[in-house]
Amino acid sequence: MFKRYLQDQAATEAFGGQLAAACKGGLLVFLHGHLGAGKTTLVRGFLRASGHSGPVKSPTYALIEPYITADGNLYHLDLYRLADAEELEWIGIRDLFEDESICLVEWPERGAGILPEADLHVYLQAEGSGREIRVEAASPRGEQLLRNFSLHEKPDT
Repeated sequence: MFKRYLQDQAATEAFGGQLAAACKGGLLVFLHGHLGAGKTTLVRGFLRASGHSGPVKSPTYALIEPYITADGNLYHLDLYRLADAEELEWIGIRDLFEDESICLVEWPERGAGILPEADLHVYLQAEGSGREIRVEAASPRGEQLLRNFSLHEKPDT
């Protein structure tokens, strides 16, 4: 497990970039936290570090926002408005979990029973003017990534 306090939005975005630097294809990351906890901000930092320079918004209404990066396909899912997890089957969710794709999923509990097991769980919780972030591995791939990340992790500036 990895835990840190992020003082503001910029630190959250920077952390997303640091996480992206450690992540290589074939990864499923579940993002947990209340509305406004910083999940999309973290994804924005992840995408910027992956070479995406366009806008990054939460796909609350579209459910899935695909991105093509230098490292391959990246999918940002926001399942907040999902009425039933079975809806994921109708949109072809299994096609997203290619060997080299990275999938970042907000509100994963709404896809329970359909989504595969995550490699990493990222928990964001508001605390004071910032937020606490906790990252937990949930697979051998996630454990390796977390070990590599912890070894190469850079402190906030």
